[in-house]
Amino acid sequence: MKYRIAIAQTCHPEDGDVVALVERYTAEARAMKAEMVVFPESLMSRYEAELGDFLAQSQPLDGPFTQAVDAIAAKHGIWIVYTMNELNPDSKPFNTAIVTDDKGVRRGFYRKVHLFDSATTHESERMSASDELFEPIDTPFGKLGMAICYDLRFPEVSRAAALAGCDIMVYPAAWVDGPGKALQWQMLLSARAIENEMFVIGACRADDGYVGQSLAVGPDGVVHARGGEDEALLVARFDTADLDRVRTSIPVFDHRRPELY
Repeated sequence: MKYRIAIAQTCHPEDGDVVALVERYTAEARAMKAEMVVFPESLMSRYEAELGDFLAQSQPLDGPFTQAVDAIAAKHGIWIVYTMNELNPDSKPFNTAIVTDDKGVRRGFYRKVHLFDSATTHESERMSASDELFEPIDTPFGKLGMAICYDLRFPEVSRAAALAGCDIMVYPAAWVDGPGKALQWQMLLSARAIENEMFVIGACRADDGYVGQSLAVGPDGVVHARGGEDEALLVARFDTADLDRVRTSIPVFDHRRPELY
């Protein structure tokens, strides 16, 4: 089966109207005959916002932001993967990704488990980590798995998804720029696709300070879409026959020896 997935490599809108941005990109993706559109991490709220503002902007999972985006999915008849700043009554907000189907029904959500605490960035100061991975869900284009940005550096996440039957893994991201970071982003996405024999999509912010360069990779490492550094709407054309071909040719999962690992 052949299908199209769009990647909305966006900047945060200067006027703050994220819903209008989602509407615009979703309408364009549907006009390009995409069955799903994937938005980056840090979509609802800027991570670089003042801490007080970031905390104040958080909303519940069924709040106005998610209701608006889910309505856009239903209006245009397209699946959407998007991210939000989720209110956590017990502590700091969660960094949450949501998948909504073409009827506007929320099919699942994932709260980021690995927080990016580096020499210069400390996500744990403004958000809480979850302790639960996303269980892949059935979609018209195969089983869909989700993780967020820094999770990409932990191969166990995508391997767990693969063992649960995942066919396509989606990584919304705000991959911070720096020496070698763009190369690492692209190589890690490719590695996750090849080692797990799945399709992998990385959708990254295009604002200053982030690498952009969104990528869609097939199970054999073939690149199906690649973004530059600026805002763009990319469309990746996938064929599920590629999964069967690669998995039959090199049956990695039949050769695993987990008793040794």
